[in-house]
Amino acid sequence: MSTPRHQAVMGLTGRSGSGKTHLMARLLPVLRERGVSASTIKRTHHHIDIDKPGKDSFIHRQAGASEVMLVTPDRWVLQHSQPEPSLPDILRRMAHVDLVLIEGFHASVPATIEIYRADIGKEPLFKSQTNRILAVATTTPAAVPASFPTLDLDDTDAIASFILKNACSIQLT
Repeated sequence: MSTPRHQAVMGLTGRSGSGKTHLMARLLPVLRERGVSASTIKRTHHHIDIDKPGKDSFIHRQAGASEVMLVTPDRWVLQHSQPEPSLPDILRRMAHVDLVLIEGFHASVPATIEIYRADIGKEPLFKSQTNRILAVATTTPAAVPASFPTLDLDDTDAIASFILKNACSIQLT
């Protein structure tokens, strides 16, 4: 019997336009400088296709291939034609790293940081999703209840430290 594998994860959640992707791009070099290997997952509710009509991989998929792998000298991508997998299923397919940062999947990630900007004019998620949000990274700390740890959205080092201290482990059976 094999031993279950675990993966450390932290989610970044927030409304569209709040700066999740920008923060992720700032965090990755800081984590790398600290010796932490990290990967990312980005979930979108939009239907996208990385393939282009007329390309060989598109033709393979249209002809009925269950999976199509596109390989280049410096990267590869594996496309699956199936319903969206669960977060543990996705993590199982990825190479193990010290930490996976996840943008999206907010209902599945046990620990998240909400990126909140009052100036985008949208309701914060911490008002309705308190069970998974561990902290709020914001430029307006007065807008966040005292019950939530508040992080300065501009202090990437402090956010990285919080993530490393509070990342959760997901069991991958």
